[in-house]
This record gives sequence, C-alpha cells and structure tokens, in this order.
Amino acid sequence: MTTKDITARIAERASAFSKGQRRIADTILSSYDKIAYMTAAKMGELCGVSESTVVRFAVEMGYSGYPDMQKAIKELLRTRLTPNQRIAVSNSLLENADPLTGVLSADVTRIKETLERIDRSAFDHTVEALCHAKQIYIFGSRSSATLAYFLSFNLELTAENIKLIAPSSASEIFEQILSIGEGDVLFVISFPRYSKKAVDAAKYARAQGATVIALTDTVLSPLAAHADHLLTAESDMVSFVDSLVA
Repeated sequence: MTTKDITARIAERASAFSKGQRRIADTILSSYDKIAYMTAAKMGELCGVSESTVVRFAVEMGYSGYPDMQKAIKELLRTRLTPNQRIAVSNSLLENADPLTGVLSADVTRIKETLERIDRSAFDHTVEALCHAKQIYIFGSRSSATLAYFLSFNLELTAENIKLIAPSSASEIFEQILSIGEGDVLFVISFPRYSKKAVDAAKYARAQGATVIALTDTVLSPLAAHADHLLTAESDMVSFVDSLVA
C-alpha cells in the first residue's frame, strides 16, 4: 500500500473528480481541522453529498474505507496545525466532556491502536539489535527528549553500553555521535512536529554503517526513510502537545 499522504492522493486524481468528489476534496484540504473527527454521514452533510458518496470517495482514493481515510486526515491534523489551531480543536473536542475523562480515554484508545498496528517483526528485530549492539546511542529532542531519557535510564539498569545524546545544537549532537559505526545502534525518537536534528542524526548514523531504530508516529514520518527498524506509536490526540503515553 502506498504511503503517500492524502493531499498527494487528491492531487493525483483531481482531474478525474466528479462535482461531488471535488466538494469532498476541497473540504478535506481547506477544513481538515474541522472534519478529522466527523462521521462519514456528518462529513457528507457538510459537503452536500450522501454518506455513501463519502465512503466511495475514500475507497477510490486508495483507502480500505472511511475510517482509514479519516486516519489520514488526522495525520494532517497532527503535522500541519499551528499551536493556536491545535488548542482550538482540542477545546472543541472536549467542550462536552470532562477533560480528565476525555484525555485519559483518548490515551487508552491510542494504546489499543498501537497494540493492534505495531509491526511485530520490527519490534523483534529492534530487541535483537539492542541485545547485540556494541554501543547504543539514544536521541530525542523537544518532547521526545523525555522518552529518550526514560529509555536510557531503564536500559542502563542491565547494560553499560548506553549513551544518551544531549539535545543541544546540531554541531554538538554530531560531536556526540562522531564515532558511531558498524555494530552500533542509534535509537532515535521524534513525534510531530518532527525534529530536523533527529532526522539528520539518523541519516548520518546510517551512512556510517550503524543500525538505526526509529520510534515515531507513522510511516510517513521523515525518520522512516533512514530507519532500519521502524516502530510506530499512535499520538493523534489533538492538543497543544500531543500525548506520548502510547
């Protein structure tokens, strides 16, 4: 299955759209922040088409159905909204619910989705790579720095070959991984908005012959292209800062 995002799929097929399909596509591109959590029926009502037309549109776009397309719309929501827009969407989602219940319920959902979709082979290969690594470098910046610290703290309980990379300037990061090479592992973590430092570190480590393990939210992440083993975890709870519980 192609990993192109929904905007690329729309662009490829735009010339063949019917009037109804064009209304759906225009709504997705202009109002994805409003429709990401709508049902197919509600989206059809907004676009002035039937629910079945929305479902058929999703299939014709290459998705397995409306829920699959909705997930792609949520990916746009994660990567393209400004902080102020994210707060507005978060407020609209929680306006009729107790915030504590809403937030924790969303985390439970993300954990279940992660369990269902995780690549077990990639997980097993990750464990194997960590067990046999000469040196394990761990890097995460911004909110992912906390995850990197937590991972390194726990790995250090059973191993001595752990090096946590401080999320400082780009030049200082490269100084910390300058000697990385074959037999070593870089475990890099980044969630939207993605860290360019993390991507550059992964690219460099792989070029030096090290094994790169990436933990991120989707196969569309810029880390994916530089990872030997890709682990994904759901993080599409919309707020000022996405939840990283899963």
